[in-house]
Amino acid sequence: MRQQLVAGNWKMNKNLQEGLQLAREVIQQAGQYNQVTVLLAPPYIHLPGIFEMLGGNANLKLAAQNCHDEAHGAYTGEVSASMLSSVGCSHVIIGHSERRQYAGETDAILARKVDRVLENDLVPIFCCGEDLQQRESDKHQEVVQSQLSKGLYHLSSEDMAGMIIAYEPVWAIGTGKTASPEQAQEMHAFIRQSISDRYGSNVAQQVTILYGGSCNPGNAKELFAMEDVDGGLIGGASLKASDFSEVIQALHP
Repeated sequence: MRQQLVAGNWKMNKNLQEGLQLAREVIQQAGQYNQVTVLLAPPYIHLPGIFEMLGGNANLKLAAQNCHDEAHGAYTGEVSASMLSSVGCSHVIIGHSERRQYAGETDAILARKVDRVLENDLVPIFCCGEDLQQRESDKHQEVVQSQLSKGLYHLSSEDMAGMIIAYEPVWAIGTGKTASPEQAQEMHAFIRQSISDRYGSNVAQQVTILYGGSCNPGNAKELFAMEDVDGGLIGGASLKASDFSEVIQALHP
């Protein structure tokens, strides 16, 4: 059975006091859903404080929103995978569309970031997805295939089996638009088949594939009901504990 997972990506929101309060509320509400793994991905400043709050809860874990592609060095303002491991992170988001767009992260950079994350015994959450023009020109599968191939397909079968992939249609992020459940399922099934073609069906069936793109309490249940949708990478709806709890509940059996 594949891991069922909901990750809350706070992006650049919440000061220290606001973030710790939100974390308290989420931990209180999410702790009851013990068959779903819940990840919190706050800004870096919150990581140590929230890790202490988690108190070793088996289904509540800490993720970072990014890391550098080098292990260490003179990279002012950057954070390494080993630093994230040292403050209690278990997961790192890699290649979010906003990083690709605003920070110019290439497939080659993201492949190196995946390697740094794995070297530190962390789990990458690798993001992929197409923009509106690519979707409307029917190139969405071609785009995602290229992102997977260049970012992940250098990995061993063992490392690939433990991977988490987040499909995020760029045209649905922060726009209020959402891929239909059928569109989400089609792409998730395509991603799983692509992995199967490369690594075999046994590996493909172990990979957790999340949907990310304006997933909220109103549409989560329909999206999560799809066969190949194993949970969600949640943006705006993770900034309010009650909304995030409803999304988690939509995945809880």
